[in-house]
Amino acid sequence: MKRLLLVEDDRSLGATLAERLEREKYEVYWAETQQRALKKLSEGLWDLVILDIGLPDGSGFELARHIKQNTSLPIMFMTALSTAEHRLEGFEIGAEEFLPKPFHLRELLLRVQHVLDSHPVLHQVNCHGRTIDLDNRAIVQPSGEREHPAAKDFDLLQLLVTSSPRVISRNQILDSLWGEDKLAANQRTIDNMIVRLRQTLGDADSTCIRSVRGVGYQWCGDE
Repeated sequence: MKRLLLVEDDRSLGATLAERLEREKYEVYWAETQQRALKKLSEGLWDLVILDIGLPDGSGFELARHIKQNTSLPIMFMTALSTAEHRLEGFEIGAEEFLPKPFHLRELLLRVQHVLDSHPVLHQVNCHGRTIDLDNRAIVQPSGEREHPAAKDFDLLQLLVTSSPRVISRNQILDSLWGEDKLAANQRTIDNMIVRLRQTLGDADSTCIRSVRGVGYQWCGDE
């Protein structure tokens, strides 16, 4: 089942859209604020973010930039701010769709399906005979045993996988995993997490998680 993150502060519209999308057999989480959306983004794997621009705690453009800098998730803007300047800014950020309000529900559904068909999101990837199950946050060993790394370790693994082929710097990892609570971790913390992940993945030669000297890490998987 495709998972959609709906970010809309209008309660009436948000409830209507969430209900309609669920009737189409999508799994939908509706967030009314940027802060709540960021929290849900860090908690699981999504197939599409449907995003309003005018949010009570910040701009949807700001949230979209964060998403595009840290993941390969497709984004669809859905907003009353639909001047040429707004549309250009949205597409320059990397949005796949820009739907002006008001709109017909059928048009929304067609655009959602178009983005999902054009930008499939990986839910499983492989490394040295291991399968990383991103939906269930598990690593399946060749024996069939399922291992569940520590929450932050898996968050890091998911970040690398969903950002591939981009190289993710240590500072970007700190921002994404700890946000404003950066005192809870440092660059050495990240290096230690990478060591643990490589051990679990049997990646002794560092071919799945590649180190980029002086920058950070890149997910390569079984290329």
